Amino acid sequence: MTDKTTPRLNRRAALSSLATLGTIGLGTIGLGAAARAGTSPPATPTAPTPPQAPDHTRKAEPNASHPSPADQPGVVSRPVVKTQSDVFYRPTIHFSPVTGFMNDPNGLIFDGTYYHLYYQYDPFAPYAGRVHWGHATSTDLLHWQDQPIAIPETRDGEAYSGCTVLDAKNASGLFDAGQGGMAAIYTRASPHRQAQYLAISRDNGQSFTEYAHNPILDIGSNSFRDPQVMFHKPTNQWVMVVAKSRLHQIAFYASIDLIHWVHLSDFGPSGLFGVDYECPNLIEMALEGGGTRWVLFVSVNPGGPTGGSITQYFVGQFDGTRFVPDDTVIGLTDFAKDAYAMQVYGNMPRDEAVSIAWLGNWQYCQELPTQSWRGIMTLPRTMTLRRDFAGWIRLAQNPRGLEALRGPAIPFAARRLAAGSSAQVALPPGTALDLSLSVTVDERPHDLPLGDKGRTGRFVIVFGNEQGESLTIGFDAFSGQLWLDRNNLRGFAQPFFTGQFSTVLNPDDRHFDIHIVLDACTLEIFANGGLSVGTALIFPAGPLDFLRLEASGAGATIDALALYPLQKVMQRESMV
Repeated sequence: MTDKTTPRLNRRAALSSLATLGTIGLGTIGLGAAARAGTSPPATPTAPTPPQAPDHTRKAEPNASHPSPADQPGVVSRPVVKTQSDVFYRPTIHFSPVTGFMNDPNGLIFDGTYYHLYYQYDPFAPYAGRVHWGHATSTDLLHWQDQPIAIPETRDGEAYSGCTVLDAKNASGLFDAGQGGMAAIYTRASPHRQAQYLAISRDNGQSFTEYAHNPILDIGSNSFRDPQVMFHKPTNQWVMVVAKSRLHQIAFYASIDLIHWVHLSDFGPSGLFGVDYECPNLIEMALEGGGTRWVLFVSVNPGGPTGGSITQYFVGQFDGTRFVPDDTVIGLTDFAKDAYAMQVYGNMPRDEAVSIAWLGNWQYCQELPTQSWRGIMTLPRTMTLRRDFAGWIRLAQNPRGLEALRGPAIPFAARRLAAGSSAQVALPPGTALDLSLSVTVDERPHDLPLGDKGRTGRFVIVFGNEQGESLTIGFDAFSGQLWLDRNNLRGFAQPFFTGQFSTVLNPDDRHFDIHIVLDACTLEIFANGGLSVGTALIFPAGPLDFLRLEASGAGATIDALALYPLQKVMQRESMV
């Protein structure tokens, strides 16, 4: 349902007074604590013991669960050497840095003309550390133009994740009279402190000047980061969500000037155990069929069910002070392994919800076969909320605007596959591909021998080459599940680089729709109308030069098939 809470009439005055007095803590909310196994419940309720954040455990680099070799003293920097792998694995429609190491997107905003993509960036080496804010702009979220570094590392620390907001009417008072501008709120991270800083831009986000009295929010923690700020119209205030990372809490703060912040509440601990909670986002999103819900996104690293990094989300209500989930269910934005730190664009027309995530995983991102550059962003995704077959409200994601990049369709006349048959087509080398399929698998054959039922009714999509490598995406019609298998690619191996993932679609439904985007070392899968999304890095040793469709155990009818090459969007040295 749409949030219709009536704002408090004296809210602005109260916030002003509290900000002046420095009062903190208008209330907190938690979702309970884990029961202790093997003990009887106490006779009377007792307060739960809060988890303790191991602050200040790192002495040489900011406190985070991922290693940052570029930060460590005494480590000799290896020279950056460009290799053939850097060209072979370079995507042509996904954003990647020219050189250096890129991870989380941050500061995503539309200024009315340009979409801004800021990102965590080490410009000096293809390893994490020495974090700056890199910057690129676009007029369509697909064709990107590199810009100078927007926020550098300083003696106060690295420029960790954060956000940008437009203050067009100078409600904050930070800009000249009658003038507005853009403000960045972000974390400065040192080995001793993580605090929130403010910087303003008078040149449309090209450069930022730090506020003279930073930090604007400091709770004395070494594990407090990634602020995301939005303007909450019903209560006429700026609201910040920020991670108390090791406490597994998301804190909510309010401000009327972007400088003085009042603590409102805490959400959690809730969700996956993990180690660090990072990169929160709070957005009101349309529910298909009518109404809205608030969605709180929280990234977890490590601790994802597939290993390493993952983004989880909670659906609920927000009244300007507290986020209250509808239920105890959490969702995951991805069923594979390589979508993390998802961030949502601010100031979008018609309140459209559009996200970009880092296409990577901290378990292996610093060991990938590219040498001069590392880090890729997902394609922009349009997001809505939809009820699934069981009635749960879930996130639906689909790629945004890809139609504009399509070249002439690649002819592929497959329409019907008998059980045990296949159809194949050659693929253009080095080109990003856009494949859409709608398939209905035949009913299960009658009188099957015992033991054969589990191997019938599978439809398999194979991207392969003559050297025996294959990437497969398959649908098991009689269990209603989809799989992704990257195990049979030989370009990269590492203990955490697991190869097989799966997700449930609709039970008792022999029909499935899927949209696949393959671009050099990236794979994005959108199935079940975007309710099931899989994002994966792939590293074949040689080009995948054919597409084959296979039916196993039962025949299949291909109701619709479209295969397009996608035009290159950036001047990067790649295979095309």
